[in-house]
Amino acid sequence: MVRFLGDNSWLRPVNRMLIFAIAAVGLNLLSGVAGQVSLGHAFFMGVGASTAVLVGGASTSRLWGWGLPMWIWLPAAGLVAAAVGVLVAPAAVRVRGLYLGIATIGLVFIGIHLSRVFPEIAGPPQLGRKWPRLELRFWKEETPLVDFSRKGHWLWFDIGNNQKTYLLLLGVLLVLSLVAANLARSRTGRSWAAIRDRDVAAEIMGVPEFRAKTTAFAISSFYAGVAGALFASLSGYMYPEAWNLLLSVEMIAILLIGGMGRISGALMGSFFVALSPRFLEESVRWAAEQAEGEGVFAGIWDSLISLGPYDFGFISVKEMAMGFPLPASSLDEIIYGLLIIVFLLFEPMGMFGIWIKIR
Repeated sequence: MVRFLGDNSWLRPVNRMLIFAIAAVGLNLLSGVAGQVSLGHAFFMGVGASTAVLVGGASTSRLWGWGLPMWIWLPAAGLVAAAVGVLVAPAAVRVRGLYLGIATIGLVFIGIHLSRVFPEIAGPPQLGRKWPRLELRFWKEETPLVDFSRKGHWLWFDIGNNQKTYLLLLGVLLVLSLVAANLARSRTGRSWAAIRDRDVAAEIMGVPEFRAKTTAFAISSFYAGVAGALFASLSGYMYPEAWNLLLSVEMIAILLIGGMGRISGALMGSFFVALSPRFLEESVRWAAEQAEGEGVFAGIWDSLISLGPYDFGFISVKEMAMGFPLPASSLDEIIYGLLIIVFLLFEPMGMFGIWIKIR
């Protein structure tokens, strides 16, 4: 499978999909299983990334860092994010539904502000900070056991850096998905479901609401922290502005499109949201090539695709300001919005619900 994927341009968005899936599985435990609305998942991803770059990054005159290996900074990213989730959890006991969602939105803006107040951790605004190399060491020895940022030779195969990263992310996703599936079926998961369906009745029956919501926020935040650290490592830089409201909306879109309350739905939604921009990019490029050709179909494509500033069309292949014609780069956001509306109206279980019907 690694040989099939190759070290090509498709493997990077696939790695991004795996990271989104890790974050979405965690959010699914909180919103899908426990029923707590959260629009601040990007904040916890940012907490995890900031922790990882502080623990694993190098120290300079302007930046803080301890330079510790990946087996320390990756779990630390999840644990610190989980601790912050525990601090936020009491708000979930006092407010519910839409009000809780609005409260968690505020966390995103608080996180962006704090990253600007402490540039020693996240780096200067708009510039960010270089991420520590994605490599596995026992401690601080000169030669790492595995360097995920360089090509190498594994099990009689020549393997590239993107392929190594793919295997790492796939392993993390499989382990965390298995843990999430077992949690959802455990006593803790049943208490979450009881709080989600009838919180007052569940508390009367002896389900501790505060403890259930606190554990849900903590575990979901742990997943977000790990995903945030891996997401920043994929780009190679830590940008404070990356942990914004749009990222939180993408996480919600993953659950609504894939299917709320199911790990399979989170995986399906991650596949769609992470890879659809690349599919759209390839489709628009193909349509532009057809529009430049000859024949009846070329005329049809030419009426849809704008190839330049004076060429009529609904979709522009050139980078331009938002407006008409629509930039190709904004199509994925439009499709997300339309699909969220369609699934909420006609198939609340998302892509997972469709799969169940046709299986």
